[in-house]
Amino acid sequence: MIQVKDVERTYVAGDTKVHALKGVSLSVKEGEFLSIAGPSGSGKTTLLNIIGCIDDADKGDVIIDQVDVRSKKPDELAVFRREKLGFVFQTFNLIPVMSAYENVEMVLKLLKISDAEARERTMAILKEVGLEGMEDRRPSRLSGGQQQRVAIARALVKNPTLVLADEPTANLDSVTGKAVLDIMKAMNKKYGTAFIFSTHDKMVMDFAERLVMLHDGKIESDKRR
Repeated sequence: MIQVKDVERTYVAGDTKVHALKGVSLSVKEGEFLSIAGPSGSGKTTLLNIIGCIDDADKGDVIIDQVDVRSKKPDELAVFRREKLGFVFQTFNLIPVMSAYENVEMVLKLLKISDAEARERTMAILKEVGLEGMEDRRPSRLSGGQQQRVAIARALVKNPTLVLADEPTANLDSVTGKAVLDIMKAMNKKYGTAFIFSTHDKMVMDFAERLVMLHDGKIESDKRR
């Protein structure tokens, strides 16, 4: 489903060139539950951003769901992200003035789903992530774990091909973090949605069915469990 081939990415920080990725190649199959890990500066967030069409590579090929994303214009990429990809961030990125329901439903409104179908899908996914009865609460009235569940619901409600999660447990305690990972694993099994994590968290690494380790912009190891 995903083909990353010989990808390179260099940043300029002041007078210094930072070679974030050095000829990285990676294939991901439909429905995989994959973690990209490594020390700070290893390139894992850069790789996640390139797969998520948030950043562009300097060289190499990036094919997602048979689409050559590097050949697309910015407005075409925006549509592709909206339709095909879901995102879960360590800071949750919920809209504070919206309720849990509205934060999730908004995704479907952007896709021009009918009001009736959007309500049905939003209520169903919130129930699946354990937030039934909390639909009207704004983020300030939800715990960190509950906010991350809203973010997961928001990512999954449109039935994406792929969910990208950047340090999804970073702001959660270990018990809450495990509960969030359990939900994502259950969604992965139920819907066949591929998940790719970027993480420092050993718990996330242990949870993954495949672990890709980066070091200094290169893949150091790639192991399936």
